[in-house]
Amino acid sequence: MFRRIYFTKYEKILWLSSVTIILTSFLIFSRSDYLTLAASLIGATSLIFSAKAHPAGQFLMIAFSVIYGIISYKFSYYGEMITYLGMTGPMALFALISWIRHPFEKGRAQVAVNRIKRSEVCFMFIITLIVTGLFYFILKYFDTANLIPSTLSVATSFIAVYLTFRRDPYFALAYASNDIVLIVLWILAALENISYLSVIICFGVFLVNDLYGFINWLRIEKMQHKLRKKI
Repeated sequence: MFRRIYFTKYEKILWLSSVTIILTSFLIFSRSDYLTLAASLIGATSLIFSAKAHPAGQFLMIAFSVIYGIISYKFSYYGEMITYLGMTGPMALFALISWIRHPFEKGRAQVAVNRIKRSEVCFMFIITLIVTGLFYFILKYFDTANLIPSTLSVATSFIAVYLTFRRDPYFALAYASNDIVLIVLWILAALENISYLSVIICFGVFLVNDLYGFINWLRIEKMQHKLRKKI
């Protein structure tokens, strides 16, 4: 799974820039919050691997989910805590297994890109509505801060993890949508505690990485399609 993987010059610059921005924001806004720093660095690294369709991205996402869940608990964002510990983390584990079991070619770490059919898209949205509705009442019961955006985060997260498990390129776009929701959530948190500005910057970095991941998965899909036609 962790065979040597080659990154393009742009990808190296993207990762180094992401790490630099995260470290800079940590030094400026929250010099003592090492948990947030660790989550941000792990998250950024997982995204660059995921953009390459490499299973290591999902392995790192599991670690990110655990740490981010703890951070969310500290600010009473129970929606985020439950979502990442109870849904995103476990689904990342299933996705890791799925990605390992479906390599593009035997012996290669790159996962085979898949596209879900329209019937499955309908099924996904129906399940998303059910899960989101259930979570709304759970989050309301726990008096979750900023209930509406927290509930919206559940919906975008569920779509993202479902598409990740199914190896569909649009998982990255779903994560980008979730990043936008999370930026709004942590802006609201930063109004009470300015140290959370580093978390906002973190998800801003994630947004850029997820958008690149979507673009690169489309490229990988075309490349795999051409190689299949040659066989």
